[in-house]
Amino acid sequence: MKTAKLTIGIVSLVMSLIILFQSCAAGVGTALANKTGDTSSGTGVIFAILFIAAGIIGIAGRSSKGGTIAATILYALAGLIGVTATGIFKDLVVWGVIALIFAVVFLISIFKQDYSKLAAPQAK
Repeated sequence: MKTAKLTIGIVSLVMSLIILFQSCAAGVGTALANKTGDTSSGTGVIFAILFIAAGIIGIAGRSSKGGTIAATILYALAGLIGVTATGIFKDLVVWGVIALIFAVVFLISIFKQDYSKLAAPQAK
């Protein structure tokens, strides 16, 4: 599971750059279309920040249960934000589903991975 969490963390860091670029493009499209009620570009930026944070925590904390729980929460939060977003940035729903899939993988690893072997030995 450690390898899967490392891979997901790296993939989310790369994907967050794409999401940030798309959010900026959606913001420009919203400005050009003169839509005043569309907030999907700002939501995309928040989503990308959560995705970056979850990826970093997923990489750094892949051997700890606390890091895995934190990454799971961030991926789930980003997924909910992405799935519920509406507006010109329709790809955010796809990114939200991917974030929810990542959250499920991290959630499974909480129960499947043995963290007791990975802890540092205690001094006597």
